[in-house]
Parts: sequence; structure tokens; C-alpha cells
Amino acid sequence: MMVLLRHLLGDVLRRLRQRQGRTLREVSADARVSLGYLSEVERGQKEASSELLSSICGALGVPLSQVLREVADQLALAELQEAALLSGSVPADSVPSPDRLGIDSVPDRVPDVVDMVGV
Repeated sequence: MMVLLRHLLGDVLRRLRQRQGRTLREVSADARVSLGYLSEVERGQKEASSELLSSICGALGVPLSQVLREVADQLALAELQEAALLSGSVPADSVPSPDRLGIDSVPDRVPDVVDMVGV
């Protein structure tokens, strides 16, 4: 059970787009990315370049760093699940999925740097 980064990234991007109530067509137009390619990125079928990710994040109005943090959190959970299963210490059906733990959401708003430093 190898977790692929492109699958996690696609899941995060899809959730962000759907949470905004936007279609693939709208985001692809705003990001200047073909509809088919964006769809493949969301389904984890294509590896997106950093330039493409930046463009998609810009179209979604979300910082790339926020998307990457969410992907990193999902990856860490998947690695823990895999380690538990491989060690045999936990039955496969008792390891919670990210969705069951509520780790499927990216905040709607990222605090401004000003908010974070209290200026």
C-alpha cells in the first residue's frame, strides 16, 4: 500500500474547488490550464509541476503553502497507517482513514501574515 503524493495532492485540490462551489471548467480557465489536464491532476493521474500548482492555487485563491501543508498532513497519516499495518500491531479494519478522522478539510481562510504576527 504505497501512497502516491499526486493522489493526495489531487484530493486536496478537488476538495478546495468543490468547497468553493466551482467547476473544473471555471478553475481551469482561471488557472489557464486545460480542463482535461486539471481533471487528471485532481484524479492523481498526472504529476503537476510547481508552476502548474502555483497557477491552480492562484485560481483557487489559496496559498500553495496551505495546500502543501494539507498534503503533508495527509501523507503523515497515511505513513502511520501503513506502518501500523505492516507491523501487524493493528488489524487493517481498525486503522481509521483520513476521512474518518476528519482530516479532509483545508481551512477556508488562511490567516494573513499580519494576523499571525499580531501587528
